[in-house]
Amino acid sequence: MTFICVCISGGLKTKVTNLTERPIDLQVRVGSILKKAYTVKAGRGKTLDCRKIYMSYAPSRSHSAAAFYYDDNCQPYVWIHSPTEFNRMVKQQYIGLEDLRDYSEIKICREAGRSSFVVYKKPRSDIC
Repeated sequence: MTFICVCISGGLKTKVTNLTERPIDLQVRVGSILKKAYTVKAGRGKTLDCRKIYMSYAPSRSHSAAAFYYDDNCQPYVWIHSPTEFNRMVKQQYIGLEDLRDYSEIKICREAGRSSFVVYKKPRSDIC
């Protein structure tokens, strides 16, 4: 079993900024199941709360039905997706709950000459 240490006492918010020229989707997923999607326009940002994502989408051990749908290793994560590029393969990137917990700011750029995302992370100074 894999457990993720999440600081419950305070909200761990991370600002995710889109520095690409096109909008991107931030998809909250558990395994391959899409739970929530946010569209972030070019030059804009979205604040994500690690604690809320974990508490909302982590499989509950108290419900027997949750054990049927989820594997023990399936933890929530944020998938970065480019919705405008269906005709060519784009290397997609994900942001784990550990990244949301450990970093206060995440900037998403597109690598020059390639169709892949580059993620820059700023460490959190008030880590608990």
